Amino acid sequence: MWDHAAPRGGPQRTTEGLDERSEAKDDPTVLILMTGGTICMAPSDAGLVPAGNFLQSCLQTRPSFNDGSAPSTLDVSVSGTTTSLTALRTPRSSYGQHIRYCVHEFTPLLDSSAVSAPVWLQIATIIHANYALFSGFIVLHGTDTLAFSASALSFMLQDLGKPVILTGSQRPMGELQNDATDNLLGSLIIAAHFNIPEVLLYFNYKLLRGNRATKVSATEYDAFASPNLPALATITSTGVHVRWDLVRQADPARTFCLQRDFHTAHVAYVRVFPGITSELVDMILRARPTRGLVLESFGAGNIPNGPDGRLLQVLADAVARGIVIVNVTQCLNGNVSPLYAPAKAMDAAGVLLGYDMTSEAALTKLSYLLAVQGGAREEIKRLMGIDMRGEMTRTEETWFGHPPGSKL
Repeated sequence: MWDHAAPRGGPQRTTEGLDERSEAKDDPTVLILMTGGTICMAPSDAGLVPAGNFLQSCLQTRPSFNDGSAPSTLDVSVSGTTTSLTALRTPRSSYGQHIRYCVHEFTPLLDSSAVSAPVWLQIATIIHANYALFSGFIVLHGTDTLAFSASALSFMLQDLGKPVILTGSQRPMGELQNDATDNLLGSLIIAAHFNIPEVLLYFNYKLLRGNRATKVSATEYDAFASPNLPALATITSTGVHVRWDLVRQADPARTFCLQRDFHTAHVAYVRVFPGITSELVDMILRARPTRGLVLESFGAGNIPNGPDGRLLQVLADAVARGIVIVNVTQCLNGNVSPLYAPAKAMDAAGVLLGYDMTSEAALTKLSYLLAVQGGAREEIKRLMGIDMRGEMTRTEETWFGHPPGSKL
């Protein structure tokens, strides 16, 4: 069910009778990490490129992001050094509070096509260092690899107790017509007022679980979807509506921590196609330093094995050599299962079912487990079949008839 909740699980706070100083002390605070991407881009002779001074050039002059009060400062720790950053304050939201926020810009700012594991570590490390200082965190990021980053951070940031929201835009905020303003403002409202302790992706008025999201359009403002899990929240004219029944709650007995290692260089990715050769797949599986493979197969998990069965043998041989292979579907919606003979044969050969994981989630989860578990292959295989961060729904085999032993 949808729940139009009060801020952070409590009743709305009245501000009547509070002076500006005491009110500011109680304002929720949000740290915005600017990595680059379209949202901060400006025209150049080479085309759109990331531009700096985002707070001053894009936010300070917009009434939705600056109520005109005197700028303050917020302390932010980066690489062991604490810096006081200029903080702006939004007008009072419909939840009865202003939001104070600051922006830490990466150097250099990046197009998202350049984002990989070292950038994920940089993001995660800054969040970890400032975790106790802010109510929530926003990562501004290009859209091309946004779903990969959201999935990766969901595994790196363990036992979160606060929201970490990734967002970006299809058009720069500096342009007259853009989606950046609403994407950032919606992210700010949720990060400040709603304690959804997950890594999330916000776009076009929808809040998605980060490791369930995938980019579905290169041009539409509605650029991301969560095909196998409904949105955790939406924003409408009446406010933020949260599906609390879908939100993963933090375990108060566990402490937030950071996993720093992430072995993406050890994982290959292959999308099968009609006519794909066993020699091509074998070459990829034998390339160093490959230790894992995400295989994006047809439909419910099928591959074009051919009459000689050579492709299946290549996969079975790789599994025998210690390569962890995960089978996910090319389809936007649905899951893989050993329903048809080709998928059942892969299952028998030791290829793991990825169930309904996105390709982004499968790749980042396998990279994470290879880093955490090292050479413990059986444990990696076991954990790939377990829902760790809400990334998958494990389904049982479909029965066309009554299950064995049924009295019906």
